[in-house]
Amino acid sequence: MRFRPNRNGINSLMKTAETGDEVRRVAERIASAAGSDGGDFRTDSALGNRRWRAAVIGDYRRMRAAERTRRALLRGLDGAG
Repeated sequence: MRFRPNRNGINSLMKTAETGDEVRRVAERIASAAGSDGGDFRTDSALGNRRWRAAVIGDYRRMRAAERTRRALLRGLDGAG
């Protein structure tokens, strides 16, 4: 017997609000663990063309640096999919 994934079903699941909530919860747990020693870690999440994505951004001091870090991380996540 050969397994054939239902790609349309998987793709639609990856865009649901519930999936987005879980992606955000996982990112927040990671940020909390990373910041337990006093660092400043934040999360960011967004619905991309094909799926939810999230990033944990941390220990930045200036807002411009934070936005550059955010763009770079989200670009990397897009490339990884």
